[in-house]
Amino acid sequence: MDPIVPFEPVLTEQIPQGEQWIAQVKWDGVRILTYYDGRSVRLFNRRLNERTAQYPELQSIERFCSASSIILDGEMVAFSEGKPSFYEIMRRDGLRKIDNLERAKRETPVTYMVFDILFYNGEWVIRQPLADRQTLLHNVLIPQPDIHLVENFPDGKHLFQAIKAQGLEGIVCKDLTSSYTIGGKDARWRKRKNYRDLNAVVGGFTLRDGIVNSLLLGLYDQEDCLWYIGHAGTGKLTQQDWQDLTKALKPLVIQERPFVNKPERNREAFWVKPLLTAKIQYFEWTPQQTLRQPSIQALVMDSSKKCRFEPPGPSGSS
Repeated sequence: MDPIVPFEPVLTEQIPQGEQWIAQVKWDGVRILTYYDGRSVRLFNRRLNERTAQYPELQSIERFCSASSIILDGEMVAFSEGKPSFYEIMRRDGLRKIDNLERAKRETPVTYMVFDILFYNGEWVIRQPLADRQTLLHNVLIPQPDIHLVENFPDGKHLFQAIKAQGLEGIVCKDLTSSYTIGGKDARWRKRKNYRDLNAVVGGFTLRDGIVNSLLLGLYDQEDCLWYIGHAGTGKLTQQDWQDLTKALKPLVIQERPFVNKPERNREAFWVKPLLTAKIQYFEWTPQQTLRQPSIQALVMDSSKKCRFEPPGPSGSS
C-alpha cells in the first residue's frame, strides 16, 4: 500500500451546530496512518515519512483490529501528568536508534487515538459518509488500553468549554455526511484551537531579502532580566506591516544580545533595543520555557517593562 496525504480540517473561530455535526477532542499528538495489507503493518505520518519502527506497539494488529486489510487514521499521543504532551510524543517520534526502542516504550508509552477508516478488506471506503465509516470502524476496532476509538460529542460548544477548562489543545468538528478526500482540506472538517495570548518584547529579528521575517521575543523576570521565549514569523501582519516594521527596527539595532539566554537563531539574528512590543498568540509553554506555536497578532503600544513572566519567573510557566 502506498501512503496517502490525509484529509485535513480548516481552522475556524465559529463552532458549527446542527444534527449533522459532531465534535471530537483534538489530541495533541502526531497524525499517524496505519496500513495493513494482510501481511505486514506500516505506519506513516501526514508528511508521508515512515514511522513503523518508532511505534512497534502497532505491529500486532490482530490484537486491536479484526480486518484482513485496512487503513486507519488517527493520532499517536503520549501523556504526561494525565494530559497529552506534545513534547513527550516528539521525543518518541524522533527516535532514530532502534536499540533504544525498548527503553523508549517503557519511558514514553503511547496511545493510538483512532478516528477514521479509509480502506477495509480490499476496498476503499472513503466515499462513504463519515457516519457509515464510523459505524464500520466501531465494528472492526478492538479497543485496548493503548488503542482508543475517538469519542463523538453532539455539542461542539460545550466540548470546547470543557477542553479549555482542562487545558487541552482544541476540538475538531466533522460533518457526518462528509466523504474523506485524500490530500484534501475543507470546511467539512473544522478545528477550533484553544490558544492563549500575551504581550512580549521584541529583542531581535531575522531578515529575508532585506525585510524582517521573524521576531525574537522575550519577557522580563522580577529582576528586570530579559529572557528569550521564542520567535514568531507568522500571524496577522500584512506585507506592508512587515515593511513598516523593518523601517522601525533597523534604527534600534545594537551589537550586544539583550536576552539573558541564547536564542536558537543566534547566528542569523540582529539584536535590537527592547522597546517594541507585540501581542502574541500561542498554544502552551514548552519545558524549555519557550512558546509553542507563537503567532503575531499585532504590534502594541505598551511599555516593554510591563511584559513580564508571572511569578516564579523563567523557571516556571507564565
